[in-house]
Amino acid sequence: MKEIIKVTSLKKTYKNGTEAVKGITFLINEGEIFGFLGPNGAGKTTTIKTIIGLLKPTDGEVFVNGINVKENPFKVRNLIGYASQETGVDDNLTGEENLRIQASLYHISDRDYLERGKELLKMFGLYERRKDLVSFYSGGMRKRLDIACALIHRPKILFLDEPTLGLDVQTRVTIWDYIVKLREEHKMTIFLTTHYMEEADELCDRVAIIDHGEIKALDKPGKLKELIGGDIITFTLNDTNAMEDFLVAVKELPTVKDVKKLPRGIFQIIVSQNGDRLIPRIFELSREKEVEITSIRLKRPTLDDVYLHFTGRRIRDEEATKEDHVKRRIMMRRTRR
Repeated sequence: MKEIIKVTSLKKTYKNGTEAVKGITFLINEGEIFGFLGPNGAGKTTTIKTIIGLLKPTDGEVFVNGINVKENPFKVRNLIGYASQETGVDDNLTGEENLRIQASLYHISDRDYLERGKELLKMFGLYERRKDLVSFYSGGMRKRLDIACALIHRPKILFLDEPTLGLDVQTRVTIWDYIVKLREEHKMTIFLTTHYMEEADELCDRVAIIDHGEIKALDKPGKLKELIGGDIITFTLNDTNAMEDFLVAVKELPTVKDVKKLPRGIFQIIVSQNGDRLIPRIFELSREKEVEITSIRLKRPTLDDVYLHFTGRRIRDEEATKEDHVKRRIMMRRTRR
């Protein structure tokens, strides 16, 4: 399989001293949907902007389709499409006019634009509304138009920075379908950042978890979940002096791979297999050690559990904070108009 993006020991330190990216290394294969997961400020957007040549790295190397980005940023930009977190479409123009302006920036002929523009507008379900001002579009329609603008020059690689942030579930699923279609029909490589675990699990061939500028894990979603174990048991306890003895005894039980203490007084047991058979023994130990289990739950691991395992927090809290921030920015822009 041919590699199309190669990032080696990439570092980015801003003038104020903030180390946004701390020497990360990874490869992306041609035709792959590659997911980047991480909390706010983890370095996701900085990494994308460095790969596409919008930021200069402090150290390290980035190659796109064999081209050194630092040496030939403009050559690289002809190969890529980029849709940022905030849509870049103009509300005062129609959908068709937005697409035509984007085509002109890439010096696409009128004949090619007519063919490609019609194809994209139909693909994203916007053809019937192409003459309408974007100010009358819904949030999902704006996002679809933004992605269409990123595709007008038929790039080899598409970068999508949280493409479904703030959208309703139905619109998210629609955009998922478009992403899969782009890969299947055009063999396009897609670099995707997201806050939605189910999105990464559904779409991505491989996922990297980045936190504080460092990649904590990188593999296929299924492989990452296997790292956690066969089952996960989470429980809470009444705080007693015997709690530590109880946890030590739990660690020694057969099939237990690890016991972790999580925020808000929650404990997590990583089990290699048959977690349901282990629960009665855990209750026996709690009685022996005179420790009260106040809640207990058994489940198969998810990407959310993988994220929690490597970062120590759940993505849902980050997601809610960021969605609120984006919605506030949207409201402020509309108020100013």
